[in-house]
Amino acid sequence: MSKKTKRALQNASLFSVGGVLYGLIEIVWRGFTHISMIILGGLCLLLLVRIAKTRWAKPLQCLAGAGAITAGELATGLIVNVWLGLEVWDYSHEALQLWGQICVRYSLLWVILSGIVIGVISSIPRRFMVQS
Repeated sequence: MSKKTKRALQNASLFSVGGVLYGLIEIVWRGFTHISMIILGGLCLLLLVRIAKTRWAKPLQCLAGAGAITAGELATGLIVNVWLGLEVWDYSHEALQLWGQICVRYSLLWVILSGIVIGVISSIPRRFMVQS
């Protein structure tokens, strides 16, 4: 199997795991999820893997992870909630929110969760990860 094929399979696997985990977090946290969150979760895990591979200090990786997830939620919210009008979530009642799509409260939770995920990713032996 070529390196390119292995990388594609690894990315598809990571995308799937990220989607399932993100969806499960939503179901546990608020009782339901939406397909857009599963897609976003897959993309977020792929981004966290990239961030975990940097040589940045762990706190900076956590902040970058939270920033990436928050930006992804903003973009997804603007498409799904504002443009398509699906009303999947609404944070307009939260303090320090932006257009009802993101808020500081959840961004801070993403810092913690990013740290956990990046820690797990960093503990996976390199031989199991296809190198770029």
